[in-house]
Amino acid sequence: MTRMVRAADEAEPVHISGISGISGAARPHTRTRTWAVVLAACAGQFLVVLDVSVMNVALPSLRADLGLSATGLQWVLNAYSIAFAGFMLLGGRAADLFGRKRMFLTGLAVFTLASVAGGLAQEGWHLIGARAVQGLGAAVLAPATLTLLTSAVPAGPARTRAVGTWTAVGAGGGAAGGLVGGALTDLLSWRWVLLINVPVGVLLLAGAVVWLAESRTDAARRRVDLPGAILVTAGLAAIAYGIVQTEERGWGAAATLLPLAGGVLLLGVFVVAESRARVPLMPLGLFRVRSVSAANAAMFISGSVSFAVWFFMTMYAQNVLGYGPLEAGLALVPSSLSIVFGSKLAPRLIPVTGVRVLAVLGALVAVAGFGWQSAMTADGPYFSVILGPGLLIMTGLGVAGTTLAALATAGAEPGDAGLVSGLINTSRTMGGALGLAVLTTVAASRTAGGTSAQALTDGYALAFRTGGAVLLAGTLLMVLWLPRGSSEA
Repeated sequence: MTRMVRAADEAEPVHISGISGISGAARPHTRTRTWAVVLAACAGQFLVVLDVSVMNVALPSLRADLGLSATGLQWVLNAYSIAFAGFMLLGGRAADLFGRKRMFLTGLAVFTLASVAGGLAQEGWHLIGARAVQGLGAAVLAPATLTLLTSAVPAGPARTRAVGTWTAVGAGGGAAGGLVGGALTDLLSWRWVLLINVPVGVLLLAGAVVWLAESRTDAARRRVDLPGAILVTAGLAAIAYGIVQTEERGWGAAATLLPLAGGVLLLGVFVVAESRARVPLMPLGLFRVRSVSAANAAMFISGSVSFAVWFFMTMYAQNVLGYGPLEAGLALVPSSLSIVFGSKLAPRLIPVTGVRVLAVLGALVAVAGFGWQSAMTADGPYFSVILGPGLLIMTGLGVAGTTLAALATAGAEPGDAGLVSGLINTSRTMGGALGLAVLTTVAASRTAGGTSAQALTDGYALAFRTGGAVLLAGTLLMVLWLPRGSSEA
């Protein structure tokens, strides 16, 4: 089984719901200033996470400008998420193989150039393609941010503080997405939601060239499983495409069934290839550990509803309640911060409740929020149709997600902690991409082409009811499958 965290760090492994490739052994001594490494790593992570959610508030504006359909809007989000998740484990391996600084610079350059292409897009497909390339750059950049940080800061309290800062900045990027996107769209245009990455990326590239030192581990002798990354990404993209085709073609049409069947076939080939690969992208043996397999399955389900929340709440605020982009961004700030609160609360509660109980409780709080949100009306007050349910949903998902990530990492052997962290993050992101495809189709089935405030509200409400039912099923899975009696992670 692949060892991503070396023995030198096994005494105090860092458990995060983040990226694979954490490695503390064979770390060459450098004189790189620690503050510069932490600053570069946090800035890179902020950009990557910000762009998961920053486009949500801009969707109505870019739809009017580029003439995108509802399906096209969905792919503006999914193209980034699928490429990001599908190539993230590969990015972590590449950082070990080719060098962390080199991969940081490469990922950041690709991300920045794709932001230029997306911001200048004249057609919908141009934007979707740019977002996919952006996701690929993020998949290379994100693992390098963490491995740069852990290679520069010695194991112990200093590294714990550094990783805590990195984690908090990442969560802040997700929380800031709605506000940043709304402000830029309202004050400038939706194009600046992407173009703002350019000056930030250029400054960060210049600083990284000057201040960062190259480092790699003896893992550099490994091969990179490029076929595995391509197979899993293509398979999930095909399935997502097949799902969104149901909106116009129905479930029995060839345009739906062929990509669905092709996606399942590609994922099957991926599993076979991984079982035979010398250095697999996703070592299947990890899933023999109950806590790892159960937590990843639960995280996939949790992710499948969490990504859709931002999409539908943003569309509801602007298309039904008549909020402008900045108003919508501000309206979602409390919900965004509540997921950070839930994530910070979970480690304090785990010793009291145990991980299994806490994961279930967090999911049930989110289910209650989904139920409340599904009672939305076309003219409801802010407190009851956005603020209240949003706080419940995001707090619950923050608690459950952090607990599941901690459980999965703690359940693996110490040397596999980094790899399992990457797997749990991939499960969440892939679940989000596929869940958004499904729930958007569900909403469209109720709307039936209607554009009135009431028709849209009915569609969004059905999506939230469906999401709540899916999460409730996931909660039952946690009750039956997660290991009992664990009080620490």
